[in-house]
Amino acid sequence: MSEHLTVVSHPLVLHKLSLMREKTTSTAVFRQLLREISVLLAYEVTRELDMTTKRIETPIQEMDAPVLAGKKLALISILRAGNGLLDGVHDLIPSARVGFVGLYRDEETLQPVQYYFKVPTELDERLVIAVDPMLATGNSSVAAIDLLKEAGATNIRFLCLLAAPEGIARMKEAHPDVPIVTAAVDEKLNEQGYIVPGLGDAGDRMFGTK
Repeated sequence: MSEHLTVVSHPLVLHKLSLMREKTTSTAVFRQLLREISVLLAYEVTRELDMTTKRIETPIQEMDAPVLAGKKLALISILRAGNGLLDGVHDLIPSARVGFVGLYRDEETLQPVQYYFKVPTELDERLVIAVDPMLATGNSSVAAIDLLKEAGATNIRFLCLLAAPEGIARMKEAHPDVPIVTAAVDEKLNEQGYIVPGLGDAGDRMFGTK
């Protein structure tokens, strides 16, 4: 992938996202919609995977069939909200290795604080897809990518549901080599660092916490 930003404006993506934005949408429905939309976004973020061929035998004859090349992908969930996107992507790529980066945002400074890090081995030989529903200030996303690069990752893509212009700019400045795939770019951030119009706190809406 060459473009730094890809907005997936597929009708199903847009429709499901609109349902997720509504404040009356229940936790269960929100979580289901996120899982469904993540499959559609995963289709886009995996568009240019390396391919090779494998000799197989169909019921009719033998053929050289296209298959994925190289080591299995690594899916990295930026906790906790990343798990909602992770589920759908993992449905599509069940053989992928999975890792977790635990970050929370200090509400005073809006800076990320790390509390957990567990990722697959040989990241330097894998396509790494980091997932987090919201790219807001970009601070947590940048910190997570920093950690993944320190762990050896060189081919990273970032998948999110919503992005703010401020977060996109922050990511491009810090990690211009990491393409972003998202369903929508919203207007701005508010004073609390939430995306406007957004959909609120994705983690709270997914898990029913406040």
